[in-house]
Amino acid sequence: MGTDRRRRGDVGAGNLGTVTLRLFDTAAGAVRDFVPLDPPKVGVYLCGATVQSPPHIGHMRSAITMDVLQRWLEAGHGYDVTMIRNVTDIDDKTLAKSAEAGWRWWAWAYRHEQLFNNGYATLGVKEPTYSPRATGHIPEMVELLDALVAAGHAYPAGDGSGDVYFDVRSFPGYGDLTHQRLDDMAPAEDADPRGKRDPRDFALWKGAKPGEPDDASWHTSYGRGRPGWHLECSAMIRRYLGETFDIHGGGIDLRFPHHENEQAQSRAAGWGFARHWFHHSWVTIGGEKMSKSLGNSLLVSNVLQTTRPLALRYYLGAVHYRSMIEYHEGSLVEAETAVARIETFLRRAGRVAGSADAGAVMPHTFRAAMDDDLNVSAALAVVHDRVRDGNTAIDTRADDDAAAAFHDVRAMTGVLGVDPFDDTWSAGGGPGPSNPAAATLDRLVGAELEARAAARARKDFTAADAVRDRLHAAGIEVEDTPDGARWALADPIEGG
Repeated sequence: MGTDRRRRGDVGAGNLGTVTLRLFDTAAGAVRDFVPLDPPKVGVYLCGATVQSPPHIGHMRSAITMDVLQRWLEAGHGYDVTMIRNVTDIDDKTLAKSAEAGWRWWAWAYRHEQLFNNGYATLGVKEPTYSPRATGHIPEMVELLDALVAAGHAYPAGDGSGDVYFDVRSFPGYGDLTHQRLDDMAPAEDADPRGKRDPRDFALWKGAKPGEPDDASWHTSYGRGRPGWHLECSAMIRRYLGETFDIHGGGIDLRFPHHENEQAQSRAAGWGFARHWFHHSWVTIGGEKMSKSLGNSLLVSNVLQTTRPLALRYYLGAVHYRSMIEYHEGSLVEAETAVARIETFLRRAGRVAGSADAGAVMPHTFRAAMDDDLNVSAALAVVHDRVRDGNTAIDTRADDDAAAAFHDVRAMTGVLGVDPFDDTWSAGGGPGPSNPAAATLDRLVGAELEARAAARARKDFTAADAVRDRLHAAGIEVEDTPDGARWALADPIEGG
């Protein structure tokens, strides 16, 4: 008899349940209840890419982290999420790199924007509700700029440069997000300090400089120029999420000065701005943040030559979002092994599970982990426990229990974006194509099973058993079925 799912205490996806979602809020410095401004609507903003070079896997971690958050808000709590992920398509580095390469700056930015979008799609990141470009919102930026100057929170440099600065001493809350005293902060390095009242004042608008392309600046009453990085995000957020919204996300490196400056200029303009700050950690190599400047980037395009997208997605999303991921040789092999274990179970259990999704059930332990500050690592432990339970059910011919585990695992991995049977990774409802290493393994094991079948046909059972023993020693289990031998990666030994 199958397990009584109601007695197990499971609940379906989209059921708000009784557990409150709790998330770490950078401004509060603590985990606190997430309460939407206007439920069931939730507005989320992610500081997206500065499209000056190709994406590395650190960029993808940011997108995947926010993707899991969005999926849990929707599938776990039934919220209607508006996700805005901006594109910074003009800045100093974009202008410099495009000029060095002999490209128009806007063509250079668009080329790399496409590479980022391809990376997001390949790794199963849901498309945002909208992905605004900074250059498409200059009027909104100038409007905010003028309002800050009129309110006494910003001032033009006064030397004819066209630069406009935010007066940090005019806003008493400057430093609240990152819990810093103004006098302890380093000078802002985003513009020439020649016209500043205080070295910590940051650039809202940057005057056009000799040698820059004419079409990389816009006219204002302060002179021709282009927006500062911080001004861009505040203006786009207001345009798409309003003056007050629910969650602002990004990497921990953006807390200061970028997000501190965003908050200051927005609240100085009278806006409520972000009610919850959600920051994730980096991918590191040798203890250093993966970045373009360090030259240690693992480009997505290069990694995907040897690792299939599902395994890379699993790897980047398997660690708690506030923990660093230290990349090392073998990291992706471990992820591939974990994914293959899930895939193998789903293939086995799919024969008895049927097509119904059984209400997309997720165990309470999984929900509790996700509601506890999006604890994906603990949630994945529940997934693998259910895989183990399901394999045991298959081995003991408990078809109802195997089917229940199949649907549980699909519901949970769907929320995490790593369901091997999802259309993102597959065609026709089965797991997607493996990487070259997995394909080679399949051919090698297939050859061994053919040799075993030939040995059994000639009644050389010693040779047949030797093949099975070799495969078992390599971590591969063989199951004889009426349709022939099937193989699967063995489940790990408890505690091993």
